[in-house]
Formats: sequence, C-alpha cells, structure tokens
Amino acid sequence: MSDARSTPQLLHLVIGGELKDVSAIEFANLADMDFVGAFGDYRSAYDAWKGAAQRTVDNAGIRYFILHAHRLLDPETGRHHNV
Repeated sequence: MSDARSTPQLLHLVIGGELKDVSAIEFANLADMDFVGAFGDYRSAYDAWKGAAQRTVDNAGIRYFILHAHRLLDPETGRHHNV
C-alpha cells in the first residue's frame, strides 16, 4: 500500500448553469445549478465537463466549469498542487 500522505488528494468538481451574462461568470440562479459530479482526477472531470457541455450546445447561456477544489483543501499552507 502507498502512503496516503505522499500522494496529494486531487478533487475536481464539475458544475454548470445558466449565466446572467456570457461575458462573466455569474449564474442566473444558484438554485438551478447543475452538479455533474466530483472526480479524483482531471481526465475524468474533463470527460464529464465535455459531455455536459455538449448536451447544452443549443443554449449559449449555459456554461460548465471544472473547479479544481483540491487547490482549496490546504488553507494552512496555501500550497497549490500541479494538475
């Protein structure tokens, strides 16, 4: 077994929703946001993001994002892990 302390935990959240204005990142209604999922690696998050974005190709106001939540998990050191 590998030592869990030697391998950084990576957490990617894929979320989306309708934006108030497509030139900014402000959602029209946070209650209507779409939580696609939480993923432990970037490739899985990217695949989920791409699938969600393709489903909304006819609605230019809806955008999906990958949030690199692992960058927020270590507030004590402020360390960022490379993706």
